[in-house]
Amino acid sequence: MEERIDHMKYLPGMEVIESDIQEQVISRMNAYDYSRYTETDVKRALAAEYPSVEDFAALLSPAAEPFLEQMAAKATIETRKHFGSSVYLFTPLYIANYCENYCVYCGFNCHNKIRRAKLDKDGIRREMEAIAKTGMEEILILTGESRKMSDVEYIGEACSIAHEYFKNVGIEVYPMNTDEYKYLHEHGADYVTVFQETYNSDKYETLHLAGHKRIFPYRLNAQERAIRGGMRGVAFAALLGLDDFRKDAFAAGVHAYLIQRKYPHAEISFSCPRLRPIINNDKINPKDVHERQLLQVMTAFRIFMPFAGLTISTRERAGFRDNVVGMCATKISAGVSTGIGSHTEEESLGDNQFEISDDRTLDEVCDAIRARGLQPVMNDYVYVG
Repeated sequence: MEERIDHMKYLPGMEVIESDIQEQVISRMNAYDYSRYTETDVKRALAAEYPSVEDFAALLSPAAEPFLEQMAAKATIETRKHFGSSVYLFTPLYIANYCENYCVYCGFNCHNKIRRAKLDKDGIRREMEAIAKTGMEEILILTGESRKMSDVEYIGEACSIAHEYFKNVGIEVYPMNTDEYKYLHEHGADYVTVFQETYNSDKYETLHLAGHKRIFPYRLNAQERAIRGGMRGVAFAALLGLDDFRKDAFAAGVHAYLIQRKYPHAEISFSCPRLRPIINNDKINPKDVHERQLLQVMTAFRIFMPFAGLTISTRERAGFRDNVVGMCATKISAGVSTGIGSHTEEESLGDNQFEISDDRTLDEVCDAIRARGLQPVMNDYVYVG
């Protein structure tokens, strides 16, 4: 059996930045004992005008579960205060599904026998033209994590094309060095999403068996490198269900909080993905993360960091997504496919990363938003010059 590389040591070519963010996040997560919080702690957190990290910890604890209705009410107030009735829309575009990592829970992992595909320049443009014609003005570009098949220049070319069609361009690709993020920003990328998956480094090691993604600290520091590279915004997430979801959600919140304090100009947002079944393994499901627990996490994020964006993805069913927009979620995806080339081809060229639960079109999602007295918004940026 091949000896596995040390998941805590950087590989050649990986940039090491001077930062204590990781140490702070992990030490606070390890010290987080959610069983010690009481009803009194939760009530104090709900009453706080400016909730502290300790208040956030209380809101994620089991003691807060009976207060979910009060948390939802407070989250709704904070969402209206900072975002009004606006709900922002975007769609993801998978341009390649080649991957060099062996992550046991992911449909793209290099040992999973799936159809692999990569869009060329013309294919990317056709997909983006088709999406733009629906009225969408924000796109999230995704690839599998393969530098060989989806190098920085390839992703940069996709960003340049996207910038012709969309007002906001995000990327969710493999972690990069600061200069590479700078290159993609110069080619039109506005924000970066990175899922840490789990902040438990021991658990992380057992889930990521090979590939660059195995290196835990390089991934954890990706958002900070992205900001240093000029990106306007960064998104944080743990894949809820891989490990103790309360500790992972707490770590993601603390991570975002510390980055916001260090880089106050950066736009911060959260995603709250739950584990979903993948191709060739339909038995993968979230561990003890039901919709009530997911709602608790989302409302806790909103109360703790009321200015932060919060995305609800198509991993969740339509009814749940409709319920949380305006309450705590501020951004929702629509017209989604996780396959390659599926917006213009009769059949996807490459297989999906995971199963989605809401396949509604952009118009259908907009109608559902309006039915709740909210306003679907395609873009809130004006570029000058």
